Amino acid sequence: MNERVTPFPSSAGNSYGVSQEQRHKVLRNTYWLLALSLLPTVLGAWIGVATGITRSLNGGLGLIVFLGGAFGFMYAIEKTKNSAAGVPVLLGFTFFMGLMLSRMIGMVLGFSNGSELIMTAFAGTAGVFFVMASLATVIKRDLSGMGKWLFVGAMVIVVGAIINVFVGSTAGMMAISVAAIGVFSAYMLYDLKRILDGGETNYISATLALYLDLFNVFQSLLMLLGIMGGDSD
Repeated sequence: MNERVTPFPSSAGNSYGVSQEQRHKVLRNTYWLLALSLLPTVLGAWIGVATGITRSLNGGLGLIVFLGGAFGFMYAIEKTKNSAAGVPVLLGFTFFMGLMLSRMIGMVLGFSNGSELIMTAFAGTAGVFFVMASLATVIKRDLSGMGKWLFVGAMVIVVGAIINVFVGSTAGMMAISVAAIGVFSAYMLYDLKRILDGGETNYISATLALYLDLFNVFQSLLMLLGIMGGDSD
């Protein structure tokens, strides 16, 4: 299931009136918090796989739990992002997302090459992030106009994923995964450029946006690798 909610700026990237020092501070804090957020994600995924707590979350039930939990946490993050509670709430969200991811990870680990597939998906996601981060630093043009188109693309993916939960089409899941990799990779560039241009000045909000980009790219890559490269022997 793919998920992305973020506000979009209405002004150009160079007209936010934020100093370069402040932009670098937000970017630095975002990177640190993003790295920290991966720890609860890994812990949640490990607990989920070890206990099997998410195995019963199939079909509509899994969808309800995921959407309810994800939107609930994101609402709480938005409300606490300017307070001391913002970071713990964000880390709680990443733990929840790790739990939700554990069902897929458990399925992939069922393949004889499951560990290799997970590491490949992780390396691929890291590679995408590196490329997008590099592009964000060299692209001078304003990318704020991408926001509305990326949002539409993300919503189409969400609707398609919800429908496919009930249809259960492998081809449909592959198409959704490919589209998600493209859309959320572009979102990565968009979100990083917003920080660099001064369009996002709250590092908790910035971390949430980038975390969702990374999560969706990793999940989609893992889904594709499991479908196309899973070895059951």
